[in-house]
Amino acid sequence: MSLWSLFEYSSPIKLNRENGAGMLIWQRFFELLIRFISFYQVAFMTNNDVLRRLRFIFDFSDSQMMALFASGGFNASREQVSDWLKADDKPEFKELRDVQLAIFLNGLINKKRGKRDGEQPEPEKKLNHNIVLRKVKIALDFKDEQMLEMLELAGFPLSKHELSAFFRKPGHNNYRECQSQVLRNFLKGLQLKMRGNTTDPVETALP
Repeated sequence: MSLWSLFEYSSPIKLNRENGAGMLIWQRFFELLIRFISFYQVAFMTNNDVLRRLRFIFDFSDSQMMALFASGGFNASREQVSDWLKADDKPEFKELRDVQLAIFLNGLINKKRGKRDGEQPEPEKKLNHNIVLRKVKIALDFKDEQMLEMLELAGFPLSKHELSAFFRKPGHNNYRECQSQVLRNFLKGLQLKMRGNTTDPVETALP
């Protein structure tokens, strides 16, 4: 069976070379699918996005990034850090796993708040945006008012009640999942506060 025959056979609208309407519907379907995938890739904030944004906000060098990973309990090489920070479409790009980002954030807390004595916290093997937002909040010792200020700076105002819902325990009646747009805008506001209108060339190069 040819590729065209398979395509025609599997279509919900039987296609042939004279069936212009059917072909137009399929073409429109794939255009919308590509747009949806592109929107999802831009809208959803990945672990690598968070790492890139935090590196830029605090102007960390590769050596400082390596030190943060080490402080959290993992000796990352310069090559690993470099690959995690690369744009997603670069061949050297490597995906940053949840546990690796958790280790970095624990290291960030140690740097900003001081490393506590005794046993260090175990990095989470599974992260969500609520945990990431909470760890950054802890690292910066931010109160709710400061968190809301960052969101306001990014043009994404939230109420104190809406913000507090992200820090509730899962299962609590008022718990809400932190969506990518909330985390992205918080980090955007933090970047504006720390770096002004300076932009990260890696971020601006992303699709």
